Amino acid sequence: MVKFGGSSLADGVQLNKVLNIVKADKERKIIVVSAPGKRFEKDEKITDLLIKLAMQVHDGLEYTQTLNAIKERYAIIIDQLSLGREAAELLEGNLQQLLSADYDNFSEQLDAFKASGEDNNAQLIALFFNKRGLPTRYIDPKKAGLYVSDDPGHAQLLPESYANLQKLREIPERIVFPGFFGVSKGGKRVTFARGGSDITGAVLANGVQADLYENFTDVDAIYTANPQIIHQPKKIHHLTYREMRELSYAGFSVFHHEALRPAIMANIPIEVKNTNNPASPGTLITKEKPLEANDVTGMATSHGFESIYIAKYLMNDEVGFGFSALEVMAKHGISVEHMPTGIDEMSLVVKENQINNAQEQALLTELKGQLNADDVHRQTNLTLIMLVGEKMATTIGTAAKAMTALANEKIEIRLFNQSSSGISIMFALEEKDEKKAIRALYKAFF
Repeated sequence: MVKFGGSSLADGVQLNKVLNIVKADKERKIIVVSAPGKRFEKDEKITDLLIKLAMQVHDGLEYTQTLNAIKERYAIIIDQLSLGREAAELLEGNLQQLLSADYDNFSEQLDAFKASGEDNNAQLIALFFNKRGLPTRYIDPKKAGLYVSDDPGHAQLLPESYANLQKLREIPERIVFPGFFGVSKGGKRVTFARGGSDITGAVLANGVQADLYENFTDVDAIYTANPQIIHQPKKIHHLTYREMRELSYAGFSVFHHEALRPAIMANIPIEVKNTNNPASPGTLITKEKPLEANDVTGMATSHGFESIYIAKYLMNDEVGFGFSALEVMAKHGISVEHMPTGIDEMSLVVKENQINNAQEQALLTELKGQLNADDVHRQTNLTLIMLVGEKMATTIGTAAKAMTALANEKIEIRLFNQSSSGISIMFALEEKDEKKAIRALYKAFF
């Protein structure tokens, strides 16, 4: 079971690499594909063009230029792969059907347009594989029975899908399957949230009980730190599911933190590999792994946080104080990410974009009044740095080592929190200190 991201499918050159990778291993039976991604830094993704097209069509604006840009991208791929008139007519028919269909509302229309990027690409790739002598069958979510809830942009898998997907094991040819969307019981195409094609890959891996789920992207492996901050950071050769989830949540861009869940539920090993360098061993992700010499497996950062500080004398004696604070936050629709506490104080760490200027004062006033607190105030522009490693749970001194590294650089730690399992430590600091902090921590641990 293998999935290829948009950068791996951006043009004919990349698609020839994909063909060779699939042909190199007969166990790569099911291939989940994204829409064509960027060929170069300032290029546009097909998905972004389709979103633009959907908005123009819906608003009654001139859309010919956008439509032609989409056609041109596919035409270049068709030409590079010598797929000929059959592929061109297939694409033209699909686009015309997309434009002429009736939609109940814009959300439904937008999802249909977005899903067409993956679906068109899957059909072209299946045609390409067959023309190159690799027997292949294109199958879409409707035919496979990959059913989802009718929540445009936020589709949730219906449990019966797993039983339906088992039948894919009986198909003798290779299967090319479009990622990013499922089909509602009413037959509508509904897209997953962020990381959609990764979700499709993990769902299919679970459904067919794959021995391995390979996720091909444009990096050799997952790295211990952000390569844009650390020059040539060390590769991580083996991660546990828990480590990957913590790192993904904290800002690792390889996977969205919910995308792996279906594969993890079925205890399927996941391997991240590079389409441009398939011989590289990549990063293996499993339930367990041998403990390494290093305490910390990796570190990640996430921006745009703030802390709501609440202080009250004898807070620790008041039953239900934390519950009351969270109740106020829930009333305002605000999700709390972390909640470090002391005997007379607590901090509620939240994403900054959840609180707009109009509701800021009302929220603080309500918290202070509801809790009868001595002080309530906000601290904005925070970056969270997460250190993650299974070995941290049984190692003494990891937090002290990290704090010493930050103190030596005169970096103020605004908040500190360690997970109950002990495998992650979170530091909150001012955004301006992020790069300096990452470099200090990398030097200390790697």
